[in-house]
This record gives sequence, structure tokens and C-alpha cells, in this order.
Amino acid sequence: MGRRRREPQTVEHVVIERAGAEGKAIAHVDGKVVFVPFAAPGDVVTLSVKKSHRKYMEGEILEIEKASEQRTETFCEHFGLCGGCKWQHLGYEHQLNFKAQQVKDSLERIGKLEFPEMLPIVGGQDLKEYRNKLEFTATDAKWLTDEQVKSGEDMDRDALGYHMPGRFDRVFHVNKCHLQDDISNQIRDTVFQVAKENKISFFNPRSQEGVLRNLMIRNNRKGEWMVLLSCQAPEEGQMEVMLSTLKNKFPQIVSLHFAINNKKNDSLYDLDIQHYAGSEYLTESLDGLSFRIRPKSFFQTNPKQAETLYQLTRDFADLSGNELVYDLYTGTGTIACYLAKKAKKVVGIEYVEDAIADAKINAADNNIDNCSFYAGDMKDVFTDEFVAENGQPDVIVTDPPRAGMHEDVVMQMLKLAPQKIVYVSCNPATQARDLALMDEAYKITKVQPVDMFPHTHHVENIVLLEKR
Repeated sequence: MGRRRREPQTVEHVVIERAGAEGKAIAHVDGKVVFVPFAAPGDVVTLSVKKSHRKYMEGEILEIEKASEQRTETFCEHFGLCGGCKWQHLGYEHQLNFKAQQVKDSLERIGKLEFPEMLPIVGGQDLKEYRNKLEFTATDAKWLTDEQVKSGEDMDRDALGYHMPGRFDRVFHVNKCHLQDDISNQIRDTVFQVAKENKISFFNPRSQEGVLRNLMIRNNRKGEWMVLLSCQAPEEGQMEVMLSTLKNKFPQIVSLHFAINNKKNDSLYDLDIQHYAGSEYLTESLDGLSFRIRPKSFFQTNPKQAETLYQLTRDFADLSGNELVYDLYTGTGTIACYLAKKAKKVVGIEYVEDAIADAKINAADNNIDNCSFYAGDMKDVFTDEFVAENGQPDVIVTDPPRAGMHEDVVMQMLKLAPQKIVYVSCNPATQARDLALMDEAYKITKVQPVDMFPHTHHVENIVLLEKR
């Protein structure tokens, strides 16, 4: 027999104490930690404690008995359902305080590190419409609210929207997203309507049936747009009617693409992208440098704050013009290009081959001839032989993915012992773990948090390490 499922426990007068991990807030019930989404420190609430684990519980707010002074009005109708802007109910100054504290806690508690007083967190310049890329998922099994289910109405279940947090099979329909200019909403609505009018079926993730699967919308700061439509086994004319409608209705779309996806997952990065109309790429200008953005390109999704992040990274590196710099996890070479004017030479390494192809083009477009780029798994490429061929670095800049760096990469950096390491991270927890491995040889001399994503719990952090 399986374990009996525990009925949710209702607890009144629970005080929300502080912001916690993954955007959830923290309270205590019967001496045990409870993680509560969409709560604000200082709230007094009635909780439904739904899951109890050995060390913690998960709760859901049934009623706010007394609202925290840190609360503010939310601006999005999808708040509470969407996993995106989970902190929009908090005043922005409080969001920044929590993000800075998250960095400090990671360095102190996870890394057990000593460091000078952190520089004040750099807040976002735009609090809405700051993203240049959004991805939407189609489904014929739209998530219904409790009210919709109770109504008993026969609901249209087709949707084009976002996954609910942690669920591959639950998608809610988006009416309006505030993260991109409103043209993005108009494009998404048009794709939805054209599919409905032409009886183009929506994909079902469980049965793996249906045609319309995904929509990616990108833009640059010049007001130009890129659209990529992904479908499974479309019938003759179905792609054409959607793509031609977008091309004719939106002159702002200067780069239009499609992909046929017959796989079991939605990833676009292993698909053959077909160019339909306009240019094959967008260009974005950052601090006087021009970068090509293709459908599969990795590019910072908040370009205004990316400028700030890269300028600070360059300031931390403090180059004189004589240094050989290694740029690990270089992506499409944005940081490498930023550093090139102040360095003797920059060597970029990146796992994704398409990104390295873009990096080489970006360097050429900007007349940068002192960068070289290499593709491959970091722990396999970044070897003694590689260093013998490319030279001993004076400075290493590293900007790894959320998982941080492989221990082999950290050990190789320690072996090379450059004078300075600049570590840019989108995950202070894995950054702290990696920094702890380097603590014996390097001291932290600067810490600079940067908020790239207002209304989320995510924070970037730049750390300068200097040889002890």
C-alpha cells in the first residue's frame, strides 16, 4: 500500500519573516521552515501547509490577514499563476535589498568567504518591457483556474502562453505580458488567431499530437523584430498562412523563420532553422559595438543592463593594453569584444559551436583582430596543451552558466595562477562554491551585484579575485 496523502493543514496568524530562495518567502510553523510563494516579509497570513518534508514544509497563502508595508500593487493579471515576475508585489527598493542579501548570504554561508564591503547593487533602468526575447508554448490542454473548472462551462482549451512553474504539461494562456514592448503581445495574439481561424491544431505534450508548438519573439533597441515559429508535421499551406500573415501585418518583423519539430521536447537549439523572409539576423549595438543575433544565438536578454554588466566587468579587469586575457564561457563573444580594445589579446572558449561562429563574425564586424575563439567542452579544451599553444593568461574572465564551473576548470585556473580573475555569475550559490575552491590562492577584492531581471529573484554578481 502507498503512503496516505496528508490533508493540507490550515494555520492562522503566520508571520512571513524574510525573502528566501527561488523567489519564495520564509516563515516558521511549529518550529519548522515553511516556504511560501507570492508572500512579502512582514505579511501576517493564513496558510495552507500542503507538503511536509523532513526539513521543511511548503505553504500557500489562503488569506492575507495584515499586508506588509513592503507590498505594492501588482501590474500583471497573470501574477500568482506565472513563474516569471514573482516579486512584482514587492517595492523595487525591497527587491534590490533582498538580491544584495542573497549575494552576501551565498558568499558567507555557502562559500565561508571573507570579502570587503559589497558595492551597492546596480538596479535596473527599465522595470517593464526590458527583455529582448520571449518564448511561448502552444497547447490544446490549457490550464484552467479553479473558478473555470467549477463553472462547468465547456471551455476552449487551446492556449499560447507560458509553462506554469515546474510543469512541462501545464501551460496557461497569456493575454498580456509586460516584459516586451506591446508589439510582442500583438504578434502572439495574431499567431493564436490565425491558427484558430485556419483550424491548425495546438500541440499536446502528453499525446505528442498537434501542429503548433512554439513561438519565439526577439527584438532589438532599434525597434526591429525577429520571429521563429515551430510546428510539428504541418499540413500543406499551414506554415505559409501563419508566416505570410505575420510578414504582411507587421512591417517591424525584419527577420522571419520557422522550424519543423518532430521531437519529443521543445528545444529549438538542435533544430534546423529555416529562413522565411527578411534578414537572417538582428543586430544590437552595445556601447558602440555591433552584435549579430541569430535565432539560436545566446545574447543577454536585458540589453541596457548588459551594457552596464560588461562595462563593470571591463572596469574590474582594469587592463593596461599589454595583457593576454582568457574569456571562459565566451558565448557569442560579447565580453571578449568589450575587453579587446584594452587588451593585447583575448582568447574565448565556449561549448556551443554556433555561438563561436557568431563570436568570430561579431569580432570581424567590429574590426577586432586580437580575439581568437575556440569551441568545445570547457574541461576538455582548457588544458595544458591549449595554454602552451595560446599563451599564459595575465587575466581570466569567466561567465559560466547557472551550474557554475566544473571542478577541473577551477583547478586549471589555479594552476595557471593569473594575477586577476573576474568571475561573472548569474547564480551566487554556485559562484560561492567555486570561489571557496580558489580561496587559498586568491582573495576577493570587489563584489558588485547587478539586477538584470527586475521583479524576479535572479541576480548577477561580479567578483574580482587577486592573487594572495
